[in-house]
Amino acid sequence: MSRLENVERIEQLSGLIAGASEILVFTGAGISTASGIPDYRGPQGVWKTRQPVYYQDFMRSEEHQIEYWQQKMEDSESWGAAPPNAVHHVIVDLENAGKIAMVVTQNVDGLHAQAGTSKDRLVEIHGTNREIECQTCRDRSAPEPHFATFRDTGVVPHCHCGGILKAATISFGQALRADEMARAYKAADGCDLVLALGSTLSVNPAASIPLHATERGTPYVIVNQGATDHDRLVVVTMRIEGDVESIVPVAVEMALAGSPGEQPH
Repeated sequence: MSRLENVERIEQLSGLIAGASEILVFTGAGISTASGIPDYRGPQGVWKTRQPVYYQDFMRSEEHQIEYWQQKMEDSESWGAAPPNAVHHVIVDLENAGKIAMVVTQNVDGLHAQAGTSKDRLVEIHGTNREIECQTCRDRSAPEPHFATFRDTGVVPHCHCGGILKAATISFGQALRADEMARAYKAADGCDLVLALGSTLSVNPAASIPLHATERGTPYVIVNQGATDHDRLVVVTMRIEGDVESIVPVAVEMALAGSPGEQPH
């Protein structure tokens, strides 16, 4: 796609955003790479060189629990100090302008919340690294004290109730939270525009959420650097190829400034 074509599409995107009042924003790892957080599933993704610890293995084996906590310690070096970037911030701008129905993210880095997206406008489908959760009583706590304990002792931390602690994320093999999925689908039922940003749209059932909205004819825009599993679907209104951070903030700023481009035909 030429630079001129991309400019035209950004203008068209700004028109769609300007005309919407209940936007469902669906985000993936591609919006966080600009914050210094590695893409886990991409061509150079972390899972190409390191196997994840499956939930069932974690729950039944101390060896796997130690491996899991070692991985989380390593990961925290990248996400712990990572700041929200321009994409996270303009999504907050959209919320402040009264245009967000829901932000549904596959990311576990917590950057949407850190940027200021409201809890009642945020669904973290795969959970968050910013909290530790007991697998027995479900109590949540900050991760840093537990990391410090594990770093000093090599012993897997446990809850005050005796339960096993892990990050409040959805591990491989662990069921998604039904209440969070319900919130996402409810937002998809009422939205008037879907923006899928920085996601390959290859992980289900999360990737089915944007498609659920299109069943009512809702406009669907995909912005991503690289192919996605939804690119060739007829329900996609517009597909913009490129770096999300260089495209979305421009379109949002144009829309909120009241100078949107024309709607796509």
